[in-house]
Amino acid sequence: MASLEPTGPAIHAQGLTKKFGALTAVDHVDLQVPRRSVYGFLGPNGSGKSTTIRMLCGLLTPTAGEIDVLGLKIPAQAEQLRTRIGYMTQKFSLFEDLTVRENLEFLAAVQNLSKAQARQRIDELISQYHFSDRQKQLAGTMSGGQKQRLALAGAVIHEPELLFLDEPTSAVDPESRRDFWEKLFELADAGTTILVSTHYMDEAERCHRIAILDRGMLVADGTPDDLTGDLAGRTLAVEAQQPRQAQKILLTLPDVISVAQIGNTLRVLMARNGDAAARIGRGLADAGVQAQVGPSTPNLEDVFVAATRRQAAQGREEAA
Repeated sequence: MASLEPTGPAIHAQGLTKKFGALTAVDHVDLQVPRRSVYGFLGPNGSGKSTTIRMLCGLLTPTAGEIDVLGLKIPAQAEQLRTRIGYMTQKFSLFEDLTVRENLEFLAAVQNLSKAQARQRIDELISQYHFSDRQKQLAGTMSGGQKQRLALAGAVIHEPELLFLDEPTSAVDPESRRDFWEKLFELADAGTTILVSTHYMDEAERCHRIAILDRGMLVADGTPDDLTGDLAGRTLAVEAQQPRQAQKILLTLPDVISVAQIGNTLRVLMARNGDAAARIGRGLADAGVQAQVGPSTPNLEDVFVAATRRQAAQGREEAA
């Protein structure tokens, strides 16, 4: 009889909190990560992404909250979880004085693979990750993109059900980043759940679902399409002969959250929809600035700015 496919989310966390003395690094975060998906953590440095991942892995004990990962209670069952997950950071934990194959052999031994299992699995990974002609090359002599591929191969050598990736592409070139993401989707298609933290908007847009963290708090959670859809009618493109002058005026108008110059175009994010384009046009005209104002398709950068500015405004209100 075939085994039943696991049900329920791969990760469920409720009220997840971590304090370091007076600093609250993670503040009552609720997460639900579907199985067989690529789930993105988006946020600036210091937003709590790495701390959250370390708690989900069982590497760090939360101050408060409940964590269920692959049906296990964390941190109580962290040791049982260890063999079922993979973990990779931006530092690429490789032995630079060992060859490509020796690195994989060492990691296979750490995961208690038998010699026969290790040999078969390493041969598979050497082929899949394009190291056939580099098996004897020292890891320390490889490029950043090659080290990244080797680190990923090492993280999945035991075929984990869940893979944690903490800022894995921050030190590589755009082409290597693109190739790396192709590997992630291959893993997800094969059944691996992936949680990846990033501060790159283009990477977040690739994820099936994303969570945005800011100052330790979850400020948005959903699919990229849902999150950008929520901003419909709130993003505008302004064309003006003097964009810097127009930008100064726009920032003084009601409901304007942000104004970013992209080439000769100003991208405006509004706090509400309504007749946003008409209101902005009138405001500029009243200030003597001639401009063309039209709708613009929202993107994840707009979502990020809207969510984090809203969080900052709430913080100021609470402090007042």
